[in-house]
Amino acid sequence: MPACGASRVTRRVVVIGGGVAGASVAYFLGQAGLQVTVVDAGMHAASHVPSALVNPVRGQSGGVDPRALAGLTLTWALLRDLEAQGLQVPHGRKGVLRPVPDDRTRVRFDRNLPPELAHHWLSPAFAPAPLATGWAHVLSLPQGGWLDGAALCRALLAASGAEVARDRVTAWDARTVTLGSGVTWDTEAVVWCGGSVGAGWAALEGTHRMGTLLTLDHTPSVVPLSFGAYLAPAAQGGVLGATFESPAPTWLPPYLPLASLGWLLGKGAALSDLSGVTVTGRWTGSRLSGLRAGRGGDGVWQLCGLGSKGFLLGPLLARGLAAEVSATLASRTG
Repeated sequence: MPACGASRVTRRVVVIGGGVAGASVAYFLGQAGLQVTVVDAGMHAASHVPSALVNPVRGQSGGVDPRALAGLTLTWALLRDLEAQGLQVPHGRKGVLRPVPDDRTRVRFDRNLPPELAHHWLSPAFAPAPLATGWAHVLSLPQGGWLDGAALCRALLAASGAEVARDRVTAWDARTVTLGSGVTWDTEAVVWCGGSVGAGWAALEGTHRMGTLLTLDHTPSVVPLSFGAYLAPAAQGGVLGATFESPAPTWLPPYLPLASLGWLLGKGAALSDLSGVTVTGRWTGSRLSGLRAGRGGDGVWQLCGLGSKGFLLGPLLARGLAAEVSATLASRTG
């Protein structure tokens, strides 16, 4: 509850969280003409990776979300719209390459690939990127690519016109939000977009997956490579990353076991020749899985638990949720 004597102010819509989910929701609410305030504690590390894959074919079985193609289309359109407004988001739309180790894996991938998703198989010898030996086939996904997560979040918030409060939310319900500073806001709608850290603070159920991304002085390929881990270009240099630690029911402070570092470097070397590549830094953090999108029984709207699909599906789901919020508010005043 607010501290003694703290003021109460009114906000039309409050979005809790400024990662890719919260920034996307704020953007589409702003496009709908609503006044939006985003409360951002700055702890959404998973959304601020310097190079995130926009990859429709997931995992080592080649799963494809039914919304993947729509998500791809919207994410790239969003980048064009932002750049038309003078907001630059470093990205590469030259496709994604998925090398696979054997015929059986290719068959699994083929079973999951929808015909409307552009794709074709290549011999490793003819892949447009230098691959390590041992791969049987290479799946080319020309509609995929990579983008700078932090730059996209900044651009979405700037284009949304939202007020951004750098604070932590300590309590909320469908019509009020209380900040760590003790101020309580009255609001017409609350949208919770907290990620792994936010869910940990709120003691909400979810699955947390720790992963690591190493920044590189350069990458062997201008086209992202992905199987078990991923190598991709970035605005500066490149990255080698994966989400691979055992799932946890609660958020834990970021850590990188030495064995995990060796595993990640091994996965990178299995993708391409890393000789001459220098590691310049690292990011370790956790993603929240267990998608929640819509209005809960308590009246609070939610978009969270996107896992590794944040930049593939986040804007698409945010657009739908923003439309629902806008329609609900309009019905109250209509």
